[in-house]
Amino acid sequence: MLTIYGVTRSRASRIIWLCHELGLPFRQVPVIQAYRLPDPDAPDAPLNTHSPDFLKLSPAGAVPVIQDGDLVLSESLACTLHLARKYGQPFGPADAVEDALMLQWSFYAATAIEQDALTILFNHDKGQIQSGAAQASVAHAAERLIRPLRVLEDHIARHGHLVGGRFTVADLNLAEVLRYAQGYGQLMEQFPAVMAWLDDCQARPAFRKMWQERLAEPE
Repeated sequence: MLTIYGVTRSRASRIIWLCHELGLPFRQVPVIQAYRLPDPDAPDAPLNTHSPDFLKLSPAGAVPVIQDGDLVLSESLACTLHLARKYGQPFGPADAVEDALMLQWSFYAATAIEQDALTILFNHDKGQIQSGAAQASVAHAAERLIRPLRVLEDHIARHGHLVGGRFTVADLNLAEVLRYAQGYGQLMEQFPAVMAWLDDCQARPAFRKMWQERLAEPE
């Protein structure tokens, strides 16, 4: 059985969402991020990204990690792409062209969107822009996101989905990255097709199941 190492309040959420889409059973080992603990190295600390047993699997000390048979794989987007390719359509590629496009959009999410989207997430408090340096960071991140989101807006408006005219792992990967910025209406309202697409992605039963599991975990 597939094993996922990582709490759902982490990038493991991407893998868990895909497993629910696939109907793929898995075992989850809830490895928590060390920065969330007062003393991750304490003898009674829960399994975390500093724990020696976890570092044997992930020398980088980062979640998530999956174990799929003999394969131990880190990096959440690599994990979702692997599983989608292994289990195939409709979420995985039908051919080499779709495979390349799914890689393209997943890398686009990671390189053109994620860093600035995370800046917005970490500096935007419950819908209200914070003052000072946080406000400037959000404004600059939002400005940098306009160009990649214009690309996404045009593609979604014309095609409805990223690859193959259907929901695939590419949509899942990019939606999970863009989720970090979706609470910043001043940015997102400029891209109505993207907002509608993101709403549709998050209305899927598999996402909603993952999200309920995520909310059930301690913050």
